[in-house]
Amino acid sequence: MQTFLDFEKPVQNIIEQIEKLKEVAAQGEVDVTSTLKDLEKKLRETRAEIYDKLTPWERVQVSRHPDRPYALKYIDTITDGTFIELHGDRTVKDDKAMIGGFGLVNGRGVMFVGQQKGINTKMRQYRNFGMPNPEGYRKALRLMKLAEKFNKPVVTLIDTPGAFPGLEAEERGQGEAIARNLYEMVQLKVPVICVIIGEGASGGALGIGVGDKVLMLENTWYSVISPESCSSILWRSWDYKEQAAKALKLTAEDMLANKLIDGIIKEPPGGAHADIDTACRLVKAEVIKHLDKLSKVDADKLVERRIRKFCDMGVVLKAKAEKKKA
Repeated sequence: MQTFLDFEKPVQNIIEQIEKLKEVAAQGEVDVTSTLKDLEKKLRETRAEIYDKLTPWERVQVSRHPDRPYALKYIDTITDGTFIELHGDRTVKDDKAMIGGFGLVNGRGVMFVGQQKGINTKMRQYRNFGMPNPEGYRKALRLMKLAEKFNKPVVTLIDTPGAFPGLEAEERGQGEAIARNLYEMVQLKVPVICVIIGEGASGGALGIGVGDKVLMLENTWYSVISPESCSSILWRSWDYKEQAAKALKLTAEDMLANKLIDGIIKEPPGGAHADIDTACRLVKAEVIKHLDKLSKVDADKLVERRIRKFCDMGVVLKAKAEKKKA
């Protein structure tokens, strides 16, 4: 059963009409072919109209849509089912919120690392709702260093509401684990491509988000804090989350305009959840395109450019004031 967001009500109404007509057609009593075509055309137009005018908060809602494809679905499509998952950080445990392993992309071995939320209530609990513990980031780093050892590129798929904020996570070094990943990822001597496929919240996202190319799907967000948390801090209430979402400049368009990402991957009309197979194919095409380009760049050059890229972010240059004439 499909899930519809509040602003998708017009789409829901049309889909319900289409389903009823199909039931009538199945009975074979009335020819509804023409009416179905009209409704399907209206559905495409309505989806396009709604999704062309989404507000930042509505994009946040779309990024959290329960029917959106998660990391494992993208990986399975990109690798054509050749993905082999690897487990454990070799220190504490295997964090189920962080997944990773090798897969083939057009015959090329690639290390995939991503955050997995879970496709139903039971799996979401199993995956800790996509919020990794320190062990998850240490597992991710272990796998990325393994890829570097065998000279294989790395692709990360980011989708998290943030690193797990529990006391036990902090006791085991959550901040250090994320900081270590930032330090090590910027120096990896293999191509690194990061794709934000859903939520990109705070250090939980940045912990696997340092790459030669950082891409965002059209209806995703990337920010130091969620709109709800921002609203709670500034206004002591979640009621201002829409205002916070707008002020945070967290959409893909905003991030690209501020030169914090390298590109936007278009989603099918109605969002990735409306056409999962097409969404996965679009991501696969972008990954292959960038892998082909980055594989031709010298390893030392990759590291140099990556360091310069992230060091340039947020730098403000001020002109020196003219010396007063004596």
